[in-house]
Order: sequence, then structure tokens, then C-alpha cells
Amino acid sequence: MRFQHSVSYAALVSGLATALFFPTAVHAQQPDAASEGTDDGTIVVTARRREERLVDVPLSITAISGDDLAASGVQEITEIGQQVPNLTLEVSRGTNTTLTAFIRGVGQQDPVAGFEAGVGLYVDDVYLNRPQAAVLDIYDVERIEVLRGPQGTLYGRNTIGGAIKYVSRRLSDDTSIKVKGTYGSYDQADLIVTASTPITDNLRIGASGARLSRGGFGDNLVQPGVENYNKDVWAARGSIEYDDNGFFVRLSGDYIRDESDPRQGHRLIPSLLTDAPVLDDVFDTRAGLTVPEQLVEAYGGSLLVEAPVSDNITLKSITAYREDKSSSNIDFDSLPSEDLDVPVIYENDQFSQEFQLLYESDSLNGVLGAYYLDANAFNVFDVLLATTGALPFVGLPGLNAQTLGDVDTETWSIFGDFTYDISDQLSLSVGGRYTSDKRSARILRTTFINGFSDQFGGAGVPILVTSDFEDSDTFKEFTPRASISWKPNENHNIYFTYSRGFKGGGFDPRGQTSATPDFDQDGTVSADEVFNFLQFDPETVDSYELGWKASLLDNRLNVSFALFKGDYSDVQIPGSVGFDTDGDGTNDSFAGITSNAASADVNGFEFEGRALVGRDFAGPGSRFNVSWSLGYLDADFNTFIDNLGNDVADERVFQNTPDWTGSMSFNLGVPVASGMLDLISSISFRSDASQFESPNPFLDQDGFSLVDASLVYTDDSDLFSIGVHGKNLFDKRYKVAGYNFVAGGQNGAPFVSTLGLEGTLTSFFGDPRRVFVTGEIRF
Repeated sequence: MRFQHSVSYAALVSGLATALFFPTAVHAQQPDAASEGTDDGTIVVTARRREERLVDVPLSITAISGDDLAASGVQEITEIGQQVPNLTLEVSRGTNTTLTAFIRGVGQQDPVAGFEAGVGLYVDDVYLNRPQAAVLDIYDVERIEVLRGPQGTLYGRNTIGGAIKYVSRRLSDDTSIKVKGTYGSYDQADLIVTASTPITDNLRIGASGARLSRGGFGDNLVQPGVENYNKDVWAARGSIEYDDNGFFVRLSGDYIRDESDPRQGHRLIPSLLTDAPVLDDVFDTRAGLTVPEQLVEAYGGSLLVEAPVSDNITLKSITAYREDKSSSNIDFDSLPSEDLDVPVIYENDQFSQEFQLLYESDSLNGVLGAYYLDANAFNVFDVLLATTGALPFVGLPGLNAQTLGDVDTETWSIFGDFTYDISDQLSLSVGGRYTSDKRSARILRTTFINGFSDQFGGAGVPILVTSDFEDSDTFKEFTPRASISWKPNENHNIYFTYSRGFKGGGFDPRGQTSATPDFDQDGTVSADEVFNFLQFDPETVDSYELGWKASLLDNRLNVSFALFKGDYSDVQIPGSVGFDTDGDGTNDSFAGITSNAASADVNGFEFEGRALVGRDFAGPGSRFNVSWSLGYLDADFNTFIDNLGNDVADERVFQNTPDWTGSMSFNLGVPVASGMLDLISSISFRSDASQFESPNPFLDQDGFSLVDASLVYTDDSDLFSIGVHGKNLFDKRYKVAGYNFVAGGQNGAPFVSTLGLEGTLTSFFGDPRRVFVTGEIRF
């Protein structure tokens, strides 16, 4: 099963105020600052680099405005997954800040170096190359957008499954100060201070600082004072903006420090060696690993320049650099035993440069662009399999398998996308992208005895190198996109879109060269055979979508419906299995095995809507809004070749991909005193889902629903607001991730450990019921 871990990059936006950093917005939805909340209810978006009504855009987009997020008490990006159809967002196993994201069945669960994300995450126009620290805290954003299906002809990095975008406001023309505080369950206490001021008519500066803290949902029962699922974050950022008749420059920088305790799992079975029982509270743990110190530090900066050169043409440049380092202790077996203990260090850096030429005229609109990314991802982790001297394992004390992966990614691409209005009713869009991805990898795996290696302050002695690999490969692909849109009238849009997505290949950094089979049966294992064993190819998807969007009843009802079909080829299947290095019949290490094992069909539909049901029924300004989403996904493997060469498609399912997702929310606003009181309630539903391609009745999550509610009062002058928010009101326990290194356990069969001695079957859970109060004052 999967071997996953890590913490890093820090929650990047983890506690930072809005408009203070990174470049300007990119894509689609809810109104931007200039058009937010038109009087007639029209939703204006910038999905195709120009202002358009949402109904006119032939793309599957969901966007949620920052005001709606704040009113609902949404504080973390994973909550967006409750509102968007066919979207899964979860905190990855054993981490506080690493994001697992899937859209329409396409994503990536392993965050180690060497694997590309299937879903792109952007902070404004800046693509984040690694999933570490991508569990972003939400506040004061303009909007968050979720684009479903392959992306890449309009901006940034190519992404095969879709994109999630943070869109931030620009600084105000007036001096402003905003203070927001939160206090709630588990001693949650947050404080965010934001300030900006103009220096001249064209120059503005802004800065923000945040302190985000919360006690743990549980405790570490063997480490006094260490909590489980807590939060301890400091963050700051600043920006300078210059704006002169459309010529816009923003220079920004940020820093974040996350000192949260390690997030450890809950055992689902008694330990097989020491017979420790299952704990009553799923948020408690007995994890005994203490090295290295849990810490995440990250910083970065960006420069955005927009320059209009004529009435029709605007040039845009986006330059960005980020760097982070994180260390974490991940105790797989969640016990004091030194068995399957994994200390880890991650270091990531990236430089990106993007140029765009935007063209806009009465009948022809589009973009030409070029993108470059130079990134390095380094990780090293030990896997200690027995207690030194006390639990001899295969005759060796304190056996430790260390994995070091150092992966460079250099990618460049050119892209373009243009829309031509053939008539008032008919328009045609065509686009394409050429991508060249070069992946260079150094993989070093070493077996130690006597405990941890010196990387983690141990005295382990190296006795065997099981992998020493260094090589590179380049993956090139042209990915087209085309759509035709027919509008029988201005309030209806029927469209058909084809797009091709591509995710580059690479090398499994956990691969073990000594496990390479003799493919040609000539008695030796050649360098080419090792290369082919560790390397995996790109995956692609051909996506077809038929959609209808409508704005009805004087814009009081907006609906969108999409049918989609995805032909998914060469699906990358990363994973890890226990491995016997000395041939004695007992697994004394593990090996990463990543293959292009599958082809699949990913088909389904999505239905979203928003209705203004009532207006001015309880006084001027009163309103009653209803929003909903419904997604269905039929994802099936056509072929799935396992590591023994067998087609096991009938025994495999898509991971992190429920068949049904849905949500319904209500917002009742009535005038009270000198302001507006909003009662907001929502329910979200997800059907059964599997953590891995092989279903596991112990780890997989049955269908469940979550209910949230908020009561928010906002003064008419917009000087202050106060809210009471409840999350997961019925205190549902639901699994979001897990580890499995056992066999058996079904139909009365005993559990047997496949790696280590204690038997690892652990799970991580979503947040319990929380209630908190927010207050915001603006000066």
C-alpha cells in the first residue's frame, strides 16, 4: 500500500491577509473587485482573461466569494471540498499541511519528491509545485475558484485534473486597518491584523500578520504536553503596488513558521507484538517517535507586471521564487515501540517565470504565453523497524532503511487560446500547449543497523546500499483544447468542449534498484533494466464535456449542468510494499513500485445552481438564497496490470473518489437594528470512498453527511461584524487517510504484519464538532 508522509512549505497563505502578496488573479468566477455584486444579480467572471458573465463561459467552474467564505466560517481549504461537486480535498496522512486533491477522479496522493500533482494549486497566478503546506488557511480572499478538467492553454503550469485558485484583492486606495479575531472550541484563538495605505496617488503599501492557534483534538498519551491535531502558526507578509493608467506592478513577500505538534494516526487494530489495545478516542495516539523536531518554515516573493501597450494588447510578466524546509516525525504504528518509525526532512525550492500577451477586440479575444519552472524537491527519511537491542529483527538490532530522493524539475511550455465570435449566437475557441518536462533524479537507499542515521541524530551504522541511482528523462507533449458555444439567447449557453491533459513521468524516489527483475532473462540486471524499473511514463486524459448554463428569472436563478467523459490512459499508480532484501522470507525493508498500470473511463455529470428565492419580504434588503451542487462519477479501470503482470481491473477502484457528492445551503438575511443578520446553514454528502485502489473494509469510509451553521451580524456601515459558527454539528467521525501494512483480518483470519512487527493499520480523521465566535473591526 501507499507509503506517504511529509510536512513542509507551511500553510503558505496560512494566516495572511488578502491583497498583500503574489500576483493578480487568473480565472473564473464570482465577481472581481470591480464588479462584485451587480445590482441585477449577474455573476461576472474573468475565466478567459476578460470580464464575462458566468453564463457565457464554456468551462466547468465553481467559485466562492471571499465574503461568502467568511460568512460561513470557512477557515481552511479542505472545507471547499464540501461545496464543489466531484472534488476531494484532504489533509494528507501524517501531516498538518500537505494537501491531497482529486478532481473527477484525477489527482495524486503521494507527496514525496518525484511525483507531480494531478490538481494544480495557484495563489493568484503563481503555481505551487509541491503539495507540502498547501492546506491553506482562508480569510480575506477575493474568491476561490475550482476549475474541473484539464487546464493549461490559458495560464501557468499544465494540470491534468483541474486547478484550484486563490484570487486576492488588490490594495485599497484608502488607508485601512482591519482586525479579526476568533475564539472557540479546543482553545482556538486566532488574530489577524491587516493594514494598507497609499503613499502617493499611484503607490500603495500593505502588510499583515497572523497568529493562528488551537489545542489538539486529542492527546499523545505517551508524550506529556504533546497534543494531536493542534495548530501553532505565525505568519507575516507585505506588498508594494504601483498603478498608473493600467500599468500595474506588485512586489510581495511572505514568511511563515508552523510549530504545530506532529499529527499521528489512530490504530484500528490491537498491536500484534505488544498487544496494546485500540484507543477509545480516535484523536488520541500513543506515538513514541520524537525526532526530528516538528517544524515548518517557508518564505517567498513574487513580482507581477501588467503593461497595456495598445487598446487591444496587454503584456504581463509573473516572476516568483519560493523556498521551504520542514522536518517531521511520523510514527506509522502509532505506538511507543521503535517499529515503523519514520523521521523525515523535506526541502523544496522553485523559480518560475511566465509571460503573457493578452489580446481583446470585439470579435477575437485570447492569450499567448510562455511558462518556465525550475524546481528542486529533496527529501530524506529513515524507516526504523525494531527497537535497538530489545527487538532483534532478522538477526539485526535497530534495522533502519533510509531513503534519500533529490529530484530536479525543469519545464518550459508555450501556450495559446483564442475565441472568435462567429456571430452573436455562435463562437469558437481553440487552444493548445506544448510542454517539455525534464526530470532528473538521484535516489540513494541505504540499510543501517543500531538505529537512526546521523541525518536524524542517531548512531546508525550503514551496512548495505540497496539503491544508488542517478539519471534523467524528458517528457514532451502537445495538448489541444477546442470548444464551440451556441447561445440561443443571451441567457442560455450550450457548449461542447474537448481538452487533453498531460502529467509528466518521473522516477519513484523510494524505488529499490536491488529489486529490479531480470526482464530479459539473460542472467544479469543491466543499467537499462534498472532505469526502466524505476522510471514511470506520463499519463494523459482526453476529456469531452457537453454543458448548459442559464441565467433565468431576471438573474434570480443561475444553473449549470455538465456531462463529461474522460478517457484516462497510462494511469500512474504509485505505491509501496514490504520487501525481503536478504531472501529469508521476511520483509525487512520496503520498496516503492510505480507503474503505468491502468487505463480507465471517468464519466459523470455535475449540476450546480443558486437561486434568490425571496427578496425584501421582511423589510428592505431582506433575502433568502439557496445554493446546491450535485456530482456523479462513474470511474472504472478498463485494465490494471499489477506487479505480477496480472490484469486485476475487476479488483481495483479509484481512490479518494466517491460516486456521489452533493451539498445544499441556505442563507436567510433580515435587517436587524442598523445592520443585517444572516442565518446560514449547509449540509454536504459524500458516498462511500476507498483510500487506495485496493478496497480495504477497515480503512475505507462509508457515505456520510456534515452539517454546518452560522449566525452573522454585519453593521450597515461595514465597520464591524460578529459571527457564531458551528462545524460538523452532529460530531461525525469520518476517515480522511490511513496506512496499511497488514494482511488478513477478514472472515476470521488473523492479521499478519507485512512490514515491521506491531502491524500497522492506522487512520486519520476529519475535524470533530467545533463552535467558534469571530469578530472583525475595520478602520
